Amino acid sequence: MKFLLTLVLTVGWLRLAAQEASPLDVYADSKAHIRLSYPETWVRHRNDDRTEVTFLAGSRRPAAATVSLRIIPLPDGRKDLPNLLSAGQADSVARDIRQLPQAHVLRLDQHDAGSYQQVRYEYTYAAPNGQRTRVAGRRVWRGGYEYRLEYRAATAQDGRYLAAGLRVVDSFSFTGTPPSRRYAEQLCDDKMYGIAALRLRDERWEDDCRTIHEFNADDPTEPPRIHRQVLPFQSYALAKGFDNCLYSVTKAPTDAPEYVYRYNPTTRQGSYTTWQLPAQGPENVWISAATDDHGDLFFSTSDAGLLVKVSPYDGTVTVVWSADPVRQAPYYPAIGLAGAGSHGNFCLDDAHTLYQVYSTDGSILSVNLNTRQPGPELTRLAGLPKRGGYSDLLFQNDASGRRRLYLAGPKSLYEVDMARRQAHYVRKGVYTDLAGCNLFRVPPQPAKVPPAPATATWQGRILDAATFQPLPQAQLRLTLAGAETTVPLTAEGAFSFATAPGRSYAAHVQLAGYLSADSTFTTRPGPYVQDILLYPLAVGTTLPLDNVQFTQGKADLLPSSFPALDQLVALLSKNPTMTIELRGHTDNQGDPQKNVVLSQERVAAVKQYLVEHGVGAPRITGIGLGAAEPRASNARETTRRLNRRVEFRVTSVH
Repeated sequence: MKFLLTLVLTVGWLRLAAQEASPLDVYADSKAHIRLSYPETWVRHRNDDRTEVTFLAGSRRPAAATVSLRIIPLPDGRKDLPNLLSAGQADSVARDIRQLPQAHVLRLDQHDAGSYQQVRYEYTYAAPNGQRTRVAGRRVWRGGYEYRLEYRAATAQDGRYLAAGLRVVDSFSFTGTPPSRRYAEQLCDDKMYGIAALRLRDERWEDDCRTIHEFNADDPTEPPRIHRQVLPFQSYALAKGFDNCLYSVTKAPTDAPEYVYRYNPTTRQGSYTTWQLPAQGPENVWISAATDDHGDLFFSTSDAGLLVKVSPYDGTVTVVWSADPVRQAPYYPAIGLAGAGSHGNFCLDDAHTLYQVYSTDGSILSVNLNTRQPGPELTRLAGLPKRGGYSDLLFQNDASGRRRLYLAGPKSLYEVDMARRQAHYVRKGVYTDLAGCNLFRVPPQPAKVPPAPATATWQGRILDAATFQPLPQAQLRLTLAGAETTVPLTAEGAFSFATAPGRSYAAHVQLAGYLSADSTFTTRPGPYVQDILLYPLAVGTTLPLDNVQFTQGKADLLPSSFPALDQLVALLSKNPTMTIELRGHTDNQGDPQKNVVLSQERVAAVKQYLVEHGVGAPRITGIGLGAAEPRASNARETTRRLNRRVEFRVTSVH
């Protein structure tokens, strides 16, 4: 019977079309770059930390209906995933819904817009207070946040609030580029940092290696901002990520795996990451760190024999090399003598070249990261002290975009002119490592909208419309161009049917003891979820005839009513022992007694049509109720229309 399944899938949207829009107010958050519209009669409430705003319908409390907007940071393990739909986020939403008591999924579909992904859903469930509750919402994932919008109200309030609530949910939009927690969407700022090797305490210099100095990149000669003793260990290695956090690891020669520590200079808070570097080898320490043009972090050991890459995007740790490539260079015998200095301190440029500094005299070496081939010669610099203590290099752009190369020397910071092979004094200070990343700062490009999925997958369950329990014994058949497919059901009454988008199928669902459901549906791109309800073939089951319409103020059937009545004829023909009661309703306009008479006349008109099409008159009784049982508010014409209706109720099935 076609109208039954059509009713299940579309009755909610028919209700929406019949509700009247009211004047709107606008809610906008300039920091989050979001906005939405809501009825001016609704009350807005925002919590103190600005992470949730609620719109309350009506003046009574608790509100009869609400729409809430929450901004939820995604867990660190998921915020950098490039596509949360591919990672199963929509499936997670579906599982959460189905765990609710007597859940009925009316809609769940997904969309990838490139810059964000979203799931839209609508479902009902049995709330603890005994009322059936409707939830309709969107979950939008962007920039490491989830924007969750949900309309929530008892289904008894559908006629009054559902349309307005869905308009609020639909109106949510971004007004610009919102804040992002995703590593790939951060812009590295101009700040540069160094780990201070020494500190003055009680007028004596002592080892530090836990304090970080923050320099003005435009003028490093200015006094630095001090982040005193912010590392939980002494360290030689410091890298700056694209998220403008600093990453470090202990200098202790543990020869054991070590976790990377993240320090946020803005909040002055730090914590260990889950990223673990491998054991550094005997008599070795992690001596230097740097950032590349992708935002990956690199760590090197003091003998330059182990270089490790850490990807903040997914936390993977990769060994780049486990043998020093400089050993192949013709000049290596001159710097590889026993007791000679280290060349493990390094930085990276935007051409995949790794530059190392020889700690004994400040000479600069290079290695091509792609080929692992060292440069042919050392670059010796003029303008440096003759011996000892050169600890790091860093490329950094100044305010005009000019590239500068800084060198940490034994007692001072220098700027290097590679073309002239000349170093110039910048400021005093002893630093074990330097960190910065603005050389690689590139504004993110607009995300491309991916093509629509080439497949369509309808998933759902067949449920009892009275108890919302699964019906695994039901039979679901789909027909396309005369070819019929029986779709198997699981023990939970669930099904999944994959095909191409844009195909129109005839669907037939049947089960002994239930009213059969027939409808047509057109497949949409991508996966979507929609449950099917089967109504028990039992005394008391009542269904509306939504498309049965009359001339205004009269009992004359309109031709648009005939398809729905023909479907009712087919139902009664398939179930020859079933009897029904027709129930007529009106709105509350006019004389109440005349409304009762009009509803009786309309019931009589429907009965006459059924009898003329072969249904025995004794199988049909009728009653006109006038305005006694409204389905929606009678306050406005658009909702009064919902009350002018005819229903049928099963009175016996034998």
